[in-house]
Amino acid sequence: MIHSCLFLGEGPSDEGIQVHIARIAAQCGVEIQLTSPNSEMLPTPDKTIAGKLRAVKQLGGIYEVVFVHRDADGAGRDARLSEISIAVREVTPGSAHVPIVPVRMTEAWLILDEPLIRIVAGNPNGRIPLDIPSVREAERVADPKALLKNLILTASETTGRRRRNLQAALPPIEDYSKSWILMAQFNASTPGDFS
Repeated sequence: MIHSCLFLGEGPSDEGIQVHIARIAAQCGVEIQLTSPNSEMLPTPDKTIAGKLRAVKQLGGIYEVVFVHRDADGAGRDARLSEISIAVREVTPGSAHVPIVPVRMTEAWLILDEPLIRIVAGNPNGRIPLDIPSVREAERVADPKALLKNLILTASETTGRRRRNLQAALPPIEDYSKSWILMAQFNASTPGDFS
């Protein structure tokens, strides 16, 4: 049975999270069809979670499970969990919901995905050890974007001109979560081609 799921993020930079949701579902033996509307294109001026859910519902979207990504920011984790729960219960009371509320930047979780780091690096079969933190340590990394960049460069196992070319091909550090999946897709189709 395929479960109909909705992913709502704060914006396009959260799109990379969908891959992780799909992978976790597959690892659990659950088939899902994940829909992720571009929240900036939804026909509503109300950009709250409830507003986005109402807009999706007006477009005919009915989902068994709603995944909602919301950064903790200054409000804190508990406030975001409550905000998500109230919005889903109010607008789509028949749907289960999974709140995704990182206390740190999403990149802190990307640094845990060694296979994807190696794909982005263009070296999916690389064997060089990567200094990937534990789950507990990931939330405490002071600059996860910089660590992610360093992990990609290390995983590439390149040196000299090839390493500089890879470094130039990487998106600016502030755009990592936006382009994470695009880089993985590009490098999966052209592994190691940074000459």
